Amino acid sequence: MEINQFALYQLKNIPENRMIRFRSYKTLQEEHIQVRFENYEQTYLGRMKPGDTPEKIRRRLEEQPPRFSSCHSLSVSDVLVLNCQGEVTSYYVEKEGFVVIAGFLRIGSSSALISYDTADFHIEGKAGSWLAYDSIIIDGREFFLMEHTTYGAQGENVVLDADGKIVADNVFHGFDETVKQQIREYMNPQVQTPETDKKRMEKPEMENWQKSYENGEYLRSAEMTEEQNYNMIDGRMNNLPSKPRKIGGRISVLDRLHLKQAEIARRSGKSVPQIAAEEMERRRK
Repeated sequence: MEINQFALYQLKNIPENRMIRFRSYKTLQEEHIQVRFENYEQTYLGRMKPGDTPEKIRRRLEEQPPRFSSCHSLSVSDVLVLNCQGEVTSYYVEKEGFVVIAGFLRIGSSSALISYDTADFHIEGKAGSWLAYDSIIIDGREFFLMEHTTYGAQGENVVLDADGKIVADNVFHGFDETVKQQIREYMNPQVQTPETDKKRMEKPEMENWQKSYENGEYLRSAEMTEEQNYNMIDGRMNNLPSKPRKIGGRISVLDRLHLKQAEIARRSGKSVPQIAAEEMERRRK
């Protein structure tokens, strides 16, 4: 079946199907009768229209019956299968509305570890046994919603692929949109390349004053000459006096230098460490 198509399945005209034809899904459940693909045949295949729902397709088939098809009008016990954007859902036709059924179409091969009939399965890293009670087909692969045999609907569920690998854990709302997204991410993992890792780790080129500011060497040296106590070496020049101090009867040359740098920084819009670093660069040249 291609993407965005629907198929109509109707019971084969054989004696074995007389007991299940035209019976509601609830009645079949009460009598423990499963809706199995082997009892059906595909009688029509059509293309879905934008915004199509099972009800719209049903109405269209009733108003415009297919001319060249072996199907009869939709009736109770038919199964309508929709494949929309790679997601396959099966609907059991009732007198009014539909019932979503799991396990009607099965993709698993003979080597698959999990199927819709799986019970008493032990999941690695999980206690107890589990059984498959729902399934979904996405992009041609089948995934199974596993329920704990002891806790049932009261416990969390786990989604496995056909090989028994965990696809989604801690599931509480069945195949909701979040779980479907996790399944798609599982099927299409993002591949990390050496180029993307290198770009992620690269840092932008820095100016010399920024390098000295980052490694802290210049700032520590400047603070040691500026701060009054070593316990104030905190990465900030926060002891700049408002005017040069007198030390031993003489005006501090360092205070005059720092105040001059601060004035230049204020006029130029640059930081004091940047001004000092640029001055050191000029002296080296």
